[in-house]
Amino acid sequence: MRITDVTVELVDLPAQPDFRWRTGLPGAEGPAVGGILRIRTDDGISGEAHTRRGTILADLVERRIREDLVGRDPSHREFLWHRLWELDRIEEFPIYALGLVDVALWDLAGKAAGLPVHTLLGTYREAIPAYASTVTFASTAEYLDVADQCVEAGFAAIKLHAWGDVRADARLCHELRDHVGDEVPLMYDGSAAFDLADAVYLGEALSEAGYTWYEEPMREFSVTAYRRLAERVGVPLLVAETSDGAHMNAADFITSGAAGRVRTSAQYKAGITGAMRVAHLADSFLLRAEVHGAGIVNAHLCMAISNATYYESFVYTNPVVREPSVGPDGLLRAPTAPGIGYDQEGWSGGVACPRA
Repeated sequence: MRITDVTVELVDLPAQPDFRWRTGLPGAEGPAVGGILRIRTDDGISGEAHTRRGTILADLVERRIREDLVGRDPSHREFLWHRLWELDRIEEFPIYALGLVDVALWDLAGKAAGLPVHTLLGTYREAIPAYASTVTFASTAEYLDVADQCVEAGFAAIKLHAWGDVRADARLCHELRDHVGDEVPLMYDGSAAFDLADAVYLGEALSEAGYTWYEEPMREFSVTAYRRLAERVGVPLLVAETSDGAHMNAADFITSGAAGRVRTSAQYKAGITGAMRVAHLADSFLLRAEVHGAGIVNAHLCMAISNATYYESFVYTNPVVREPSVGPDGLLRAPTAPGIGYDQEGWSGGVACPRA
């Protein structure tokens, strides 16, 4: 089997409902031009990957990627994964674009085998608990109301995206713990709002309130800053979410002592191949590898990564609407369609979820 063509179909996407990850960091996007990357072969099988950044992807495919892939064997995923890193040395691909070829190649392999991608990876589980990952709501009272709805909806845990105000967020975290009690796991995501001093202040509050993890309080450019934060707070840090370098950068976080848990995902860790590298790296240090973000590609990772705890399910609205892929028991079940299964019933299809 050989690759005969690589194309990007541009797709008009509607504006998203308004929401924020924190004050000053909008999550919602207006109308966008998405893209469906397709890798076609001489056997008539094609694989695909989806992004909201279609125009950027189309340019990269036209100038750098197509010529390098055509004529190659699509089953040589490891070799082609390294080829993309070689091209990245010249092009500096956006972090979300680096893994799209890899995702499409895994989709193609699953279709050729007639198996879901998680089966090709080596399925560890067939269901995983989902946690509710909130957007930013207006008041403490609204957060407490949303939390009650999330518990009622069956979610196994709740993660806050709050305001990015260190003292207000610390008060909210304590009040939420008092409200839900000690039995509900709680997490906090700072969306890189703070410097080291404020990150320490909030981390101390999260430690006191028994939070499960403290995610991305600072930009992830300085491993040293994260090491110093880890030395000062008791709550485990969940690190290496958006940092460049996939497993290479994650290794620096781990060996510095900064990592309580490690983030992995297809979107920010160079595709499925890169995400699995990070997961195995974390496992070698007996650390959890938590899959970042929703969507069917990351669902496959959740089923294949033994040291993952949860599936991240976003709660964008009040009243809370549970995404169709999460059952009333709060469990995400394994995709069953061959390949990725973008069109599998219960999934929203090809609109890539926003980052958190």
